[in-house]
Amino acid sequence: MEEAAGRQRKRQRDGDMAPSTEAAAAAAGPSAEAQYLYLPIADALKVPGVRICLFAAVSEIGAAVRSRGTDFTLTLRIVDQSRASGISVTFFADNTALLPCVRSSGHVISLHNIMIALHNGELFVTYNKKFSSFALFEGKVSTECRPYQHSAKYHGSKHDNEILTQMRTWLSFHPQDHEDIELQLRSIKSDSAFDLICKVLHVREASNGVWILYVWDGTDTPATEFQMILDTESDISPPLHLEEAPLPREVLCTMPCVGSVLRVFTNRFFKELLHLQKGTYWARFCNITCKQEFGMWKGIMLPICRVRLLSNEDGSVVERLKMFDSRIAVKVHRQPMASLPNASDITDVEYKSAGYSTLMESLTHGEVLHKIKTLVRVVAAYPCQARDLSLVLAGKHGVRLTLEDPTARIRAYIHRDDGAKFFGGFLTVEAATRKMNKLLGIPEPTDTDVGEQASASKRNPPWIWCCLKSYYLDEDDIWGSRRYRIYATEIRD
Repeated sequence: MEEAAGRQRKRQRDGDMAPSTEAAAAAAGPSAEAQYLYLPIADALKVPGVRICLFAAVSEIGAAVRSRGTDFTLTLRIVDQSRASGISVTFFADNTALLPCVRSSGHVISLHNIMIALHNGELFVTYNKKFSSFALFEGKVSTECRPYQHSAKYHGSKHDNEILTQMRTWLSFHPQDHEDIELQLRSIKSDSAFDLICKVLHVREASNGVWILYVWDGTDTPATEFQMILDTESDISPPLHLEEAPLPREVLCTMPCVGSVLRVFTNRFFKELLHLQKGTYWARFCNITCKQEFGMWKGIMLPICRVRLLSNEDGSVVERLKMFDSRIAVKVHRQPMASLPNASDITDVEYKSAGYSTLMESLTHGEVLHKIKTLVRVVAAYPCQARDLSLVLAGKHGVRLTLEDPTARIRAYIHRDDGAKFFGGFLTVEAATRKMNKLLGIPEPTDTDVGEQASASKRNPPWIWCCLKSYYLDEDDIWGSRRYRIYATEIRD
């Protein structure tokens, strides 16, 4: 008898015979019910090479790729009460439609006739497309027990509902999405680790093995503060971007025009990069941090950072897309989040009824020559010192301003003929300096707090309305030589 049992186990391992429960259910028709013995993952690891059944939660979702052969493959990581660290499951199918399409981490998967295997010293679950089967369920206790996807060979039973409910109850106390450290771009902080759910728009390899990921979630990064300008720094303007070179126009035109695009830097290659380069995936970045450079936010992947690819049906993804749709549906909500509820009244523009445009909308405009009304901050100016402003007011010099909004940073010029109009008339140098300081967020000292203001090291430029029009310098390179000019804008008294 032991010899016969051994032969049966060997045939099961070799895939020549399906378990009697599946075979009986299939032979008896849809009315028959199979009974399954579901093992905890920890117990399943003790019986490698034998067909087993599992009920588990999905903690990580991989991307469907073509295998070395003719199949498509997908890897998930699953966990349960017995093994919080989980185990990987690798699926194979003739086409991607037959692979599991997990809508969100934290959903439940039922696996029939799978095996535990050992490869390179690591245990994992093998799924054989000839006799294995799966079903996917929502992870919330309140949802129905019917699977939203299952393979053709999958046969459940009414007793599965009890195990499913137990798994969902456990998940309610052990969520897989770590919402407690999850932030949106609008609430990121410096020098603290957090999770970020975002869409990866573009991936770029920079020099020295550094990769830059351009990510977006529909919200605006917080407005930053800047170092107080000193006399010796008056001719230094902050850079327009954190990269060594700007993005090509054809890539820039694929970027959203509302919401910040955060640059995330990493010096290590990870397998998900190959999928993220397509610019179609949402992902969860677990344990990243941010810092500010030149008044711009920079994301950094920590050594312990993990990247989890997300389905477009993931609950967090759907929530963010709904928030973005509601944002762009209301005109005022398209404006920078940090400027709401009201922008500064420091400037007057002639075209008050004109529509609002972001800087990214201008940068990606189909025509090189166009005009916009926008809401920006003046983060730098040259010249900005009193001794130089006298030449501007006299119409001998122009002014170069560095403008930014949540979507981009540009340089814009006030031509020398427009200097007096921009400052509101032929003012004294002292009056023009006060107006320039307002734009730059430099507080005006008073008799009672001269010492305090002098020791201030940060400035916070206000949001101002201004009108811009673009032009070019070289007819043979109109896009490469495009410039911006401020017009129809005046600083108030």
